[in-house]
Amino acid sequence: MSSRALALPQDSDINPLWQVAGLLLRPLHLGLAFPSVLYVAAMTVFLFRPPDLYSFYADRIAFGILVFFVGLRTMALRDKIPFFAGLSLPMLGLTALAVLRVLREPFDAQIWSIIASKYIVPFALFHLAVLVFRGASQRRHFEIFVIVALAYLVFIAVAFLVNAHSLIFPRFILDESLGFHPDRARGPFLQAVANGVSLNILGILAIALSQRRKTAATWLWMVLPLAVLATMTRAVWISFAVSTIVLGFRLIKRRVLAVCSLLAVVGFLVGLAIGISDHSLKSALWDRTAERGPVEARLAVYDAGWAMFRERPFTGWAAGGMYAELARRMEGYHLRTFYVHNTYLALLVEFGVPGLVLYGILFFNLFRLAWHAPPGERGPVAALRKVWPIVLSVYLFNAFFVDMAYQFVIGLVFTVAGMLCASEESAA
Repeated sequence: MSSRALALPQDSDINPLWQVAGLLLRPLHLGLAFPSVLYVAAMTVFLFRPPDLYSFYADRIAFGILVFFVGLRTMALRDKIPFFAGLSLPMLGLTALAVLRVLREPFDAQIWSIIASKYIVPFALFHLAVLVFRGASQRRHFEIFVIVALAYLVFIAVAFLVNAHSLIFPRFILDESLGFHPDRARGPFLQAVANGVSLNILGILAIALSQRRKTAATWLWMVLPLAVLATMTRAVWISFAVSTIVLGFRLIKRRVLAVCSLLAVVGFLVGLAIGISDHSLKSALWDRTAERGPVEARLAVYDAGWAMFRERPFTGWAAGGMYAELARRMEGYHLRTFYVHNTYLALLVEFGVPGLVLYGILFFNLFRLAWHAPPGERGPVAALRKVWPIVLSVYLFNAFFVDMAYQFVIGLVFTVAGMLCASEESAA
């Protein structure tokens, strides 16, 4: 047989229809080959989709694309769908409670969106993360995402602090008709506590994950106190200060201890500079520290929510009528929207005692991931497991002051949980 007969066909010899089909199938190939890139792309979309931004369905499209490609890849590889009884069952129980409640009411797109953000999407992301983040290259993609997201949130927070509003993007962050706390660094979440929690958690993850990018993570930690300060939120300040100290001792590395000590010095110098300054920032901080109005309104909301729970301690309130009933009981307070502003009380009002019990079981088992390291675990995952209790503590502490309905924040926590479970599963 001649060498001419063995020659491969050239591009000019291929039927044009096959060339077109190849081009059309290229996105499918890329999606199946790089699911971690799709995952972090979806998380980026979640970052810019706050609950108060109506008629913006990019996050649902991104989520659907992610589920499609990971599901198709799982079937092609004949992989098992991950299931962890201590985590999957409580999450499934909370999702079922939420869906069953809303199915009894007339369709409301906003309520369905909140349920998806709080229960459906995190439930799916946890299991998708187990399937996606099994290798070092996939975890590097997540590490890059963490550093870039942290750099962006730090930048816009500091820009807000120094009144460089022209540098803030996207512009809806400055729209006072959307969300809460327009006078604070609230980021794309349109809520200062959610922004502060994200800054805190991303900072911890950057320190834990950054093996090759330690310089970038260290520089971001140098500026992070200013970004946290810009949120003007006392709960965020407290959780950041405590978590920074605990982080240094938890990792037990001289470099990290030096960084944490330097942060403490930087924080002291920033406070001293503000204390002796005549700048308007000084007045804003003093006013925020001594402000009592929001505390009184929050206590009134807590009283109304607790009264609602006591009336229906085991069945909770219907999804459609809960917020209207809360507004009725808050007569005399001229608030734009009425929320419980406490994740745990919101669970009691929505689902009664069963909801809070399921939530407690879920987070108890999430904490247990810190002590379930497989033998010989090293590198970023081992460091991530060490800081995991700090991440959860930051989340749970701030959940006392806001109803965690922020898809990015919840998704970030359950993504890390999925990565830890993926490490255990691969070692089994």
